[in-house]
This record gives sequence, C-alpha cells and structure tokens, in this order.
Amino acid sequence: MAKYALIGADIHNGQLMHSGKALVMNDGKIIGITDVASVDRSYNKIHLDGGTVMPGFVDLQVNGGGGVMFNDHQSVEALETIAVAHASLGTTAILPTLISDTRERTLAAIDAVEKAIEQKIPGIIGIHLEGPHLSTRRKGAHEPSLIRKMDEQDLNTLISAARRLPNIMVTVAPERVSTDQIATMSNAGIIVSLGHSDAGYDTCTTCFDNGATCTTHLFNAMSQLESREPGLVGATLVNGSVSAGLIADGIHVHPATIQAALSAKCGPGSIFLVTDAMSTVGSDITEFDLNGRRIFRRDGRLTLSDGTLAGADLNMPAALQVMTSKVGLTLEHAITMATSIPAGILNTNFGHGFISQGKASDMIYMDANYSITKLPGN
Repeated sequence: MAKYALIGADIHNGQLMHSGKALVMNDGKIIGITDVASVDRSYNKIHLDGGTVMPGFVDLQVNGGGGVMFNDHQSVEALETIAVAHASLGTTAILPTLISDTRERTLAAIDAVEKAIEQKIPGIIGIHLEGPHLSTRRKGAHEPSLIRKMDEQDLNTLISAARRLPNIMVTVAPERVSTDQIATMSNAGIIVSLGHSDAGYDTCTTCFDNGATCTTHLFNAMSQLESREPGLVGATLVNGSVSAGLIADGIHVHPATIQAALSAKCGPGSIFLVTDAMSTVGSDITEFDLNGRRIFRRDGRLTLSDGTLAGADLNMPAALQVMTSKVGLTLEHAITMATSIPAGILNTNFGHGFISQGKASDMIYMDANYSITKLPGN
C-alpha cells in the first residue's frame, strides 16, 4: 500500500495533538498532516475508529523485557528480545539499562549494544549505565557489594564507549564521582544523570553546573525536598537546565506528588516518563533474579524479599493511563512526556519521538483503552 491516508483518529506529532486531520503516507514516508478534504484522490483512505496515532515511545531506562534481564545476558540476542517485548507495547526506541554490576559485565554490555546497533536491531539506540557509582545509603535494589567510587579505569571505559555509541547515559551519585569527572564525561558527550544519591542541594547544583543534565527516577532513591534542605529533588525542580525521568506507575510516586512536581519544574528542562522496566514486561513470569537476589512480582509491584522496590512492572501505555486518569494531565501532554521530551535529551534520536515530513514511519496506534494495536499500512 504505497499511498494512503489515515483518518478518524487524533494525530499526535510528538509535540501537539491534531484532531479531525489526516496523516498522509507515501512509500513508507510521512508526507504530512493535512485536512481530510484536501487528501488527493489517488490516496487510499484508511478509517480508524478513534484513538490516537503517534510516534513510537522513547524509553531511556529499560532493564529488561520478554523474560530477559540485561544484567543476566549481555548479548545481541537478549537485546533483541527486550526490544521486541517493548515494541509490542509501543516503545520503538530504548536505552537498555545495566544496573550496578562488575567491570566485566559493564564492558560486555557496551560491546553488545555496539554490535546490536551495527546489526540494526530495531529499537536499540544506545545504553544507560545505572551505577555502580552510587550511594549505598540510597542504593534501592542495587547490590551494595558492587557499588564503588569511579576511578580512572571506569572513566576511561565510559569515554571510550562514548566514541563507539551514539548515546550513552550514566546514572551517578555525587558521593562517588568528582565534579571534574562529571565535566569530563559531559564534554565527551555522555548524558550524565544524578540518582541513587543522598547529596544535598548545593552539591547537586554544583554537579549540574559542571555538566550533569538529568535526574534518574525523580523522588526515588534520592535526597528529598525538605524545608531547610531541598536535596536532589529540589535541585532538579528549580534548575531549568535539568530534565528528570519519572516512573509513573502510581506506586513509585504518588499522583499528587507528580502533580506538584510538574507545576514546580522550571524549564526548559522537563520531566519525562521512563518505565524502569524489568524482565516482566511482555512476559507472564512472576519471579526472577537480579545479582543473585530474588525479585517477586505481586499486584503490579516488583520487590525484594524485604519489600524494597526493585524496578517497575510497567509499560508506557500504562504510564500514560496513570498520567491522565490519576495525575490529571491531558493525553496530549502525557504523550509528549513519552516521545519528544526523552528523544530531545539524546545526542542522536534517529528520528524517534516525532512525526515529521519526509521521515520513515515510526508510528503506533493507541485506542481509547490505551491498547497498542498494529497500525494499518505499517
């Protein structure tokens, strides 16, 4: 079907919602969004029953999917399984995320992502290394024996990876890295995100001044906003150069807290959605291992045996539903948080996160029940 026009659904281009319009395609390329009446007769009109056509979701924190954890399997095959699981739920671009682990597994993870990109595995656009340079006081589900300060070897590994990969994001805590190391990483093109930290406001602000541009899963595993010490939360909200990932499952952060954060966040930095998904996404498994510890899946939660949250049992459509039904956002705003905002943080987004004229189709269709279905013509 070379020439067709999608009509009958709202069309979100990654930034704005268009209603009562047609999305025109030719030979797999987007021609544009136009009035239905102006669609040329040579185009086949495909009628959709409501719902929304939008760019595929962009997720910058994906630990696993399809029954596979990246920490367990650093291979192209594992990455493809994870990417396919998320693509089935509308996420077409991910940063596979390695949770704090050994030097050997970190190197293997970087190698695997490089090979996956070389082999053009759909959806793999870089890597996110969450740790091991974190605070043990705010370790969350990270194995404390693997947490350590960043040394010269670690820094050189990251700088080398930045030359090989289009996108590398690292989550670090100011307690474990120096401001000089943050500046060096930032200058090398690494996206530096603060997280799993108990550092105070002044320390975090200094890190942002030296090149850190993001915060990892806002509110979780970090120093909180208090009356006399704003912590990492406060430093993130008032600094306009900083963006922040958010796990919107209604468990990690209360909807009212999300409302307050969105109201307080200074721009142009923005809050964007991440799933922090584990191997459970796209699978029916109820238990799995992380660094030798058992993780249990119960009632939408993933926890260690002591009840500590361990990632999220979340996909992007479910996050959108929380943002609209519980937080009170418009669907238009929620979709931007899962598409163009995270895509804009990347060094290279490969066209993901936006519907724009002349680009190849990377679109999904979500019906009124937040279910992702195959888009006609794709």
